[in-house]
Order: sequence, then C-alpha cells, then structure tokens
Amino acid sequence: MTNPFLQLQYEPAFESLGPDFYSVVQAAAFPKHILRWRNDALLPQIGLSPAQVKDEDFIEAFGHFRSVRPLLAMAYHGYQFGVYNPELGDGRGFLYGQVRGVDGNLYDFGTKGSGRTPYSRTADGRLTLKGGVREILAAEALHRLGVKTSRCLSMIETGEQLLRYDEPSPTRSCVMVRFSLSHIRFGTFERLHYLQRPDLIAKLLDHVIHYYYSHLEKEADKYILFYTELVERTATLCAQWMAAGFCHAVLNTDNMSITGESFDYGPYAFLPTYEPRFTAAYFDYTGRYAYGNQPNACYWNLERLQEPLAAVLDPSAMTAALDKFKDFYISAYERRMEARLGLTGLDNSELENLIIATIQLLYGTQWGYNEFFIDLKRQVQPQWWQEPNSILAGKEAELSDVVVALLHRWREIYHTYLQKRDYQEVADRLQRWNPNKALVRPEIERVWAAITEEDNWQPFYALVEEIRS
Repeated sequence: MTNPFLQLQYEPAFESLGPDFYSVVQAAAFPKHILRWRNDALLPQIGLSPAQVKDEDFIEAFGHFRSVRPLLAMAYHGYQFGVYNPELGDGRGFLYGQVRGVDGNLYDFGTKGSGRTPYSRTADGRLTLKGGVREILAAEALHRLGVKTSRCLSMIETGEQLLRYDEPSPTRSCVMVRFSLSHIRFGTFERLHYLQRPDLIAKLLDHVIHYYYSHLEKEADKYILFYTELVERTATLCAQWMAAGFCHAVLNTDNMSITGESFDYGPYAFLPTYEPRFTAAYFDYTGRYAYGNQPNACYWNLERLQEPLAAVLDPSAMTAALDKFKDFYISAYERRMEARLGLTGLDNSELENLIIATIQLLYGTQWGYNEFFIDLKRQVQPQWWQEPNSILAGKEAELSDVVVALLHRWREIYHTYLQKRDYQEVADRLQRWNPNKALVRPEIERVWAAITEEDNWQPFYALVEEIRS
C-alpha cells in the first residue's frame, strides 16, 4: 500500500467498545469522484507532509473508502429542540478510523454523506455539495477565531443529484471527512440510559476518561473531576462562540461533543449585527437556539447529561459542578473579548466596563459584528493613544445623533485602557484575534453562486484563504 492514509497506524479505540456502541457498515458507491477540497494544513498534525499525499490518495481513502479498519456507524440518541429522540445515530456517516496525532492526541476521521446506515431511517444518507462547502467555511472561520472546532480534511463531489426541501433541487452531492478529537456525544450516553444499561455507561465513561481525559485516570474521584472539566470545556466553547458572533443553530444533545469541541455545522450563521434574538435556523420558530440563548442551551444539555451519568456519579456532586458553569462562561467570554479588543491584563471591573460599552455600541449602531473588530485591526494607529476621537475616526458620519453618544463613550473608555498598553502589543493582539473577512451569509452565497452557475471554485478557495490569513 503506497497511499499514506492507508499506512497510518489506526487505533481500534472506539471499535474496542464492542457492537453495543455501533454498527459495522459499508460506504456507498458513487458515480464520480472529484476532489474539491483537501486540507493540507491538517496533514502535519498526523505526521504527513502535503507533498507526499496525492489527490488520488484522498479519493481512494475518502471517496472509495478503502480502509484498514471496519467502518463504524456510531449509535446515539439525543434531545432535539428539547424533545427526546431515540431514533438517531450516524445516518449518513461513519467513523472511518482513529489515528494518533504528533501531539499525542487521538483524532477521528468521521464521514458525512457517505451513504445509508441502519440509522438512516427514510433519509438517503447523502450530503449536498452546498452543505459541504458551508461546513468547510464554518470550520476554517472558527479555527481562525481561536474556537476549539473540528475541521474538514477533505470533500469529494460524488456526481449524484439530490432532492432537498431547503435547497433548490436537484442539487449536487458530496462526501466529506471531518477531523476532530472525538465523535462521542452527550447523546451517546443518553442512548445507554434509555436502554437501561448502566454497565455500558460505566464502560463508556472509562473509555472517555482513558482517551480524552487521561490526566484524570489515576485520580480517586476521576468521574466527578471529568464532569466538572466537561462543564468548564463546554462553557468555554460557548464563550468562544459568543465572542466570535457565531450561532450554531442546532444545539441538540447529539451535537454536543464529550470533549467540548464544536462540530456539525448545518444552518449556522455568523452575526450580521449584534442581536441576541438572532436565529440561524429557519425552523427554530421559538428561538430556542438563538444566539443569545446558547449559554442556556449548553447548560441545559449538561443538565440532561446528568441523567445517564447518575449511574456512576453522585447527582448532588454533579449539581455542584454544574453550578460553576456561569463563572466558567463569564471568565472565558470576558477574556476572549478582551483579546479581540487587542488588550490584556485588565482587572475584572475594567473588563466588564469595556465589554458592556462595546456591546451597547454594537447593538445601538448595528455595526457589522465582526466588521467592527476587523475595522479595529485595520485602522489601529499610534495616534489613538493621544486623541480619543481618532479611534475609528469618521464613523460619526454613518450614525444618528442618538447613537453617536455611544461611540464617544466607548472611545473614552477604550482610550483610557490603551494608555496602559504598548501600541505594538495591541496591534499584534488585534491581528492575532481578528480575521480579515467576516463570514456572513452573502459571502457564502457569493461563492456558492460561482460554483453552481459556472462551476467556478476559485472564489471559494480565495475566500478560505482570506478567512485563514
């Protein structure tokens, strides 16, 4: 075997749990295989250099799905919009394999759009090409903003025509491979609780701690330490979304990773302007997963996870751990916003004061959310340290008299905190924590129009590079 992907040392980690946790499946056979995306930036993480991996290697491994381990469709349940659904599981994907990265972490290759499985129900097991394009863009944009996220390793167009109610149909098809720490979900535990298998809950929990929380494995109270750390990881992830202006849109428990990693990007959206009630999914009629409700949704999902974990953990100890969610979240959110504003070292009261003024400014002016931070990055100059009115100068002309006062107040506060910081330090942090491009819906639709109308992929590749830069 000369294909580098087939020479990797795959570990049967999830496979070793046994068939109570998955079904062995076969991938669909597709009429075409056109490699549209290969994420060369990820290859060094698994010990490969881009030069040694050919396009044909991606197609053989992740289009025809030649593999060295069984393909496993993972079984799970979940609460979807607050209602328990026992008819879930990997309906259009499977775990292709697990490999150890050069950093020592175990990583999953998980497919999306690779065909029907025992959990597909009436669905066709496919992924639309637009869905694949959107997931690549979401993952790369979030990664650039410092969010702990899965990423897309490859996307192959497969030559089928799909019928979808939420896209003009027929529409093109693809299969993609997601690269992440784990595809074990809150819903993986919830299924075992539904099946009344506390023995399997304990087995899965030991597995998760061994592979993903190994620093806790020898602790006498490792189980509650695990749950406490998961609360912190989840709160931190949610804070990262909120600071990034990202609305996941479908925070069901089957979309919550047990490692505290963001994944599975369907109807997501980045905020066009600051609005807590903004919803990204047209079917979220009540606003359950609106942008401003995401902390509550994550808290609720962690609370539901206590039901299966009660087979192993003391409920009162879990309640005490979950009580820390708010503090974890606030701390992570404030420090991430501080970084996006180019600052560091503010005390809690200073930071709270600045963030309140910033949110009031963004809400009152309806400044493009990420455009505001991009403007800071691009326009920062030494003069800001001398004259407050030079900060984002010229913006007044775009604002009404009512909201100009918000800008003036924010400038005074920001100017005060700039005095304690070196210009180059601030400029470097603004560069590090803010992108060159805001991934709002018109940008996605622009590159998709080029693909669907002209089969022109260059605007898509250019947008990815602009997001990453």
